[in-house]
Amino acid sequence: MDITNPLIEKYASEYSSPEPEILRRLSRETQAKILKARMLSGHLQGRFLSFISRIIKPDRVLEIGTYTGYSALCLAEGLKKKGLIHTIDHNQELEDFSRTFFREAGMEDKIILHIGEALDIIPLLKETFDLVYIDADKENYVNYLDLILPRVRSGGVILADNVLWSGKVLGENTENDPETNGLIQFNTYVRGHSGLNQVLLPIRDGLTMIEKI
Repeated sequence: MDITNPLIEKYASEYSSPEPEILRRLSRETQAKILKARMLSGHLQGRFLSFISRIIKPDRVLEIGTYTGYSALCLAEGLKKKGLIHTIDHNQELEDFSRTFFREAGMEDKIILHIGEALDIIPLLKETFDLVYIDADKENYVNYLDLILPRVRSGGVILADNVLWSGKVLGENTENDPETNGLIQFNTYVRGHSGLNQVLLPIRDGLTMIEKI
């Protein structure tokens, strides 16, 4: 099921703020050289991440799922002067690619890249986060949320990507689909959590905005 009309998304992109040149280049390089380039946030969602970050003006950001660094650079646009982003990815093969673009964007001192499993790394981060972006293995979304909630300030914002999963969350036969089941569990868990306020937006593959009350 395709939940996004490509013509509508194209129109929305055209009437959103332009994509910075460094991100256009990162996108082109990802498309040309990296597997699963569809995982890239892209222009429209990237501008949304930037917009949210600029509104919040975070001091500390946590990103779970770096991929090639596009979303980290978008989130960095709203950082306070001494703000930092901790971004985590398990794929060591993408580390040099991401670091190259962080450096070219002048953000190498603002973005701390951790290579490894997020469930192991997050407990080691002695930070209180203003903004969190989850875009990693879908089976662990609930585990990530439980792990980060004590580390998010009251009023802080958590963004979770791919929560519609190309419409698969509406399906009935998900017995052998751990990713879809993980997202269904996450969506249900967030809706029933008394300490959260949330809205699920049909942007690209679905993006949930969560406020920690």
